[in-house]
Amino acid sequence: MRRAGGSVRAGDACGGDGFDSVGPHRRLLTAMFRLANRSGHRRRTVRILLIAAFVLGGFVVEVTVGALSRPAYAHAQLLQTSPVDEAVAAAPPKRAWLRFDEAVTPTPESIQLLDPDGHKVKIGAPGHADGKANTVAASLPPGLAKGTYTVAWRVVSADSHAISGAFRFSVGAPSVSVTSLDQGTSPVTSAAHAVGRGLAFLGLALALGGTVFFGVVWPAGARERRGRLIVWAGFVALGLGTVVVFLAQGPYATGESPATAFDPGVLRLTLDARIGRALLARLGIALALAAVFANVIRRQGGDDRGDAEAKTPATVLVLGAICGLGLVLTWPLTDHAHTGSQAWLAVPATSLHLLAITLWFGGLVPLTVCVVSPAADRSARADLLTPALPRFSGLAQVCFTAIAVTGLYLAWREVGTFGALGGTGYGRLLLVKFGVVLVIVALAARGRRFAQRYARGPREAAPAGALGRLRLSVAAEIVLGVGVLSLATVLVNTAPARTSYAPPVHEKVAVPATAGTHTGLDGGHVEVKLTPARQGPNVADIYLVAKDESLVNVPEVSGRLEPRNKSIGTLPVKLSAAEPGHYVASAMSIPYPGPWVLWLNIRTSDFDETPVHIPFTAR
Repeated sequence: MRRAGGSVRAGDACGGDGFDSVGPHRRLLTAMFRLANRSGHRRRTVRILLIAAFVLGGFVVEVTVGALSRPAYAHAQLLQTSPVDEAVAAAPPKRAWLRFDEAVTPTPESIQLLDPDGHKVKIGAPGHADGKANTVAASLPPGLAKGTYTVAWRVVSADSHAISGAFRFSVGAPSVSVTSLDQGTSPVTSAAHAVGRGLAFLGLALALGGTVFFGVVWPAGARERRGRLIVWAGFVALGLGTVVVFLAQGPYATGESPATAFDPGVLRLTLDARIGRALLARLGIALALAAVFANVIRRQGGDDRGDAEAKTPATVLVLGAICGLGLVLTWPLTDHAHTGSQAWLAVPATSLHLLAITLWFGGLVPLTVCVVSPAADRSARADLLTPALPRFSGLAQVCFTAIAVTGLYLAWREVGTFGALGGTGYGRLLLVKFGVVLVIVALAARGRRFAQRYARGPREAAPAGALGRLRLSVAAEIVLGVGVLSLATVLVNTAPARTSYAPPVHEKVAVPATAGTHTGLDGGHVEVKLTPARQGPNVADIYLVAKDESLVNVPEVSGRLEPRNKSIGTLPVKLSAAEPGHYVASAMSIPYPGPWVLWLNIRTSDFDETPVHIPFTAR
């Protein structure tokens, strides 16, 4: 790398000030700079292409692989169904309905009924039941034959994510069911949806952050052609990503083929949804913000190399601020933030969090290209370049403070407990994001020290080694920043830990004295382990433990399950002996989340039976 008045060896970029121990990522970046350190225009072009390929390649791989490797998570929670899962009805039910914990949007195929042979049975059109936005129902045909039927369902939750599932009921008596239904989203649709979201995130950062950087932080920088191209590329990425998400949302919601993306009915379904309206608003606001940025460029004189730094008029700044806030709001109003508890606080907190990330990253990239890069060293306008570093350093400090404060609150809201951090995919991703942000803060602190020490004086006053380390540090900061945006995209598509975390139930209940002394249970207890203690299939391990901690064998143990609010009748629980004193319910189905009671009847003799109840809460 070269500077005014001398040259810097490639190895100098890694030496001194804490960079002596070079890790794998730093070695890769150093190698990139060495490879790019050739001559003139070719050296600069190769460097930019290598960094861009590394950054965008990692970004696309993270988002795409994440979309293909992770299953569809439920963002709304199914609370109750009718008929109840595994229920046996004496007469055919007149309708099937599902109640959720938040508003959902039905599609034309939201409820499907399949007979014991797996064939679809014609039913009424699905829709909201009794005017309730959180309940979906469809009428069932009269005269259903005896046997076991499957109800497959798929709806769109309030945070724009598709959720699906199935339950069974029997008419008259259970029968063999050969139903095999795949309700998963097409991998192509999932990948397009995730990449579109990620591209829109990246575009938002470059477009909005770049506009603020050149409109407020460093107006003279708008004359730099490379900086303008970065911001315009951000607008293109924002628009393209938004269009991709809009087209993918229809097949994503219905579970149909990606080829239906342009179907008028599917497009109308997206337009009628909250996310469809938000995406159209995002496009309109982005166009308005692009007009603001074009005005900033025009007032700075385009490529005019004059020394005067024209200030952006207050009216343009106000219009840009309105566009920026409106653009940022199109994300939390369609994601986790506007659902659940404290939405009134979560929406502005999420907006501020996203805005802070955008201003930091969207300013960092053009700052690096126009000020810190080797090509910028040869500029004759050092007196205009110098103010950018200290000004952006101050802005970055404010941004990181906002990111920390809002991030802690949002982490508490979406995670809830320490156990959910390591016990859920959302929590583990959040920990990774937190670690990456800490590294970024450390790198930013190094850049701030450089700005305080050198940026206010002539550029030539900075030692070659310090300037080289700054370039390497900023390049790493950009790469890690793209990683943060990638993680943010994946987190948006992952169920919050607070709703997905279900710690196993492990309860010990003392055996009543009426159990008698002949069995050895007198003074002992019943130990129950229930996994995963959530809606759907569960495994219950039941141990009959004597006072001396040995297992006690009894003639029979039977069980039943019932909700504490008595909303439905009791459900039988089939138990089998795994070993003396150890009984297992390998297919205990919990129809919906909430408080339940597991009743156990322990027969200790031909005439004695001891009831034991274990209350628990299913997620």
